[in-house]
Order: sequence, then C-alpha cells, then structure tokens
Amino acid sequence: MKTALVLGVDGQDGSYLAELLLGKGYQVVGWVPEAFPISLHNLQNVQGRITLAAGDLALQDNLYACLEEHRPDEIYNLAAPSAPYASWDATVLVGDIAGLGVARLLEAMRLIVPAARFYQASSSELFGDPVEVPQSETTPFRPRNPYGIAKLYAHWMTVRYRERYNLFCASGILYNHESPRRGLDFVTRKISHFAARIKLGLEYELHLGNLDAQRDWGFAGDYVEAMWMMLNRDIAEDFVVGTGITHSVREFCQLAFACLDLDYQDYVIMDPHLFRPIETQQLVANPRKAKVELGWEPRISFEELVQQMVKADLQALSASQACGTDFSIST
Repeated sequence: MKTALVLGVDGQDGSYLAELLLGKGYQVVGWVPEAFPISLHNLQNVQGRITLAAGDLALQDNLYACLEEHRPDEIYNLAAPSAPYASWDATVLVGDIAGLGVARLLEAMRLIVPAARFYQASSSELFGDPVEVPQSETTPFRPRNPYGIAKLYAHWMTVRYRERYNLFCASGILYNHESPRRGLDFVTRKISHFAARIKLGLEYELHLGNLDAQRDWGFAGDYVEAMWMMLNRDIAEDFVVGTGITHSVREFCQLAFACLDLDYQDYVIMDPHLFRPIETQQLVANPRKAKVELGWEPRISFEELVQQMVKADLQALSASQACGTDFSIST
C-alpha cells in the first residue's frame, strides 16, 4: 500500500485528490495548516479514512518531522493562498508560503524521502501577460501578481531539484478548475451560490465585475486525475492542464441562471468597483502534451460543470432553509 501526503487536503483539489487516491488503495495523510483556521467540510466523504497532520510550510523542522513520521511515497503540494489578486494584500505571506514553502518542502524531501515522488501545483498565473495564445509548456512565463511570482519561484525550484538531485519532481500548470467545493470568494461559486439564493427569494441581485473576462474553466475532479498521472509514469515532467476553450463570466451567468429558469440580465449588475485593477489577459491552455503523453482528457463539459455547481448550491441552501438556518456571502 502506497502512502500519499496531500498538503492542502482541506481545499477543493485536496479533497477530490484524497478521494481519488483512496479509491486506488492508497493510505492518505492529509496535511492542513496549523497557523490558519480551516474547514473540514470538503472532507466529509473521507472522514475517518485519512490521517490528518497539522503543519507549517514556514517551519523547516516541522516539514522534516512530518516526512520522517509518515514516510510518503508520493507528495502532492496543493497548499498555498489561492486568490491571485488578493495576494497584493499579503505579498510577504504569499511569497513565504507559496514560494519559499516549496523550497523548504523539496529540501525536506531530498533529505528524508529522496525516493518519493513530488507534485507541485503550478498555475496558469505563471503566464500572466502571455506572449502567445494558447499557452504550452514552452511559453515564456510573465506573472503579473505576487501569487504568480511566488508560484514561478516554486515552479523553477521544482525543476531545479529534479535536475540537480535527480528527484522525481513534476509540476502541473493548471488552468482554472471549479466545482461545488470551490470557495465562496471565487467568481464561479459566487455566481452559482447567488443564482440559487435568488431562486429561493433570499437575494434579489448580484454585483459582479467584468462580465466579458474570459477563462479556461474545467472541473477540479478531472484535474486531480492529471496530477496522479504525472506521478505514475516513468519520467518526471511538467504539463499544462486545461480544456483549451475559454468562456466568459457572462456565459457562466447565463448558464447558471438558466438552470433555474431565470434570466441573468434581470439580476446581474456589472459593477465598475469590482473590476480588477490588472485584468488577466487571455489565458487559455494548449493541453496537447497532457493528452498525448498522459492520456488525459477533461470529462466534464463547461455546461455540465455550471449545472453541477448550481444544483449543489440550490440543494444546500434549500436544506439550510428547511432547518431554519442560512449561509451567505456579501456581494
């Protein structure tokens, strides 16, 4: 039985990955940050089936101890502050955790479990203001925010540890991927959540920023399969993972509200105050390498993803209404 250490197991990707690994017979150790409050809501399906370990990517000795105790065969680093534009409000913290934290983790792996296989969650934010569309593994990196810059440091450290120490280290350059487990502070979940609330009469309008912003959106459950595939092949390499198709925020709204027999134009207000100060340029994946060499393909379509998120929010909100409770987010 293999042991996998999943850092950030409480997040969207971490929870789907834990379920995937358990289904493949792994023993899963889920790492969660001890310095920040977390919710274990996403882990309801694996409760009692994984081992939880608390730690801190800012503390080298903490990482040594974790790897010494659990001796993982595979390490998946999904732990990092994940809101690119919010990273301007915490540049030092983001750099320390998303950047230097990966260097600390790689060094711990080198010294404690050098035979382990390591996955680093890179991001399309590495490309930032891309020089070409779509982007592939050979596209130059041009990050535009502290999150992307920290991720770039982590990405290159992963590459260099692979080359210098002959460790099995792979990076997945993942494009936007969503699910009903996406945080309420992300635009996709904000849309699905508010569409459901409006349907139930709990809200009457939704304020959003640029409705014409384009994203390459896929389903998180599909993307964690690509992570596992990267670590279960003969050679460690880096892969771009995405759908290769972009959709606008407006399209997401249109589909989300249509799921509930509503017209988004009656409820959605484009608010200039919510526009990003530096809007991401057209980030769209060229996933050819992942398709050819990993055999990976996204299985859930954009339309199915939106419907899945809206239905999940409607069900959760209806249940909370029936219990006389409510949960909401600000516009």
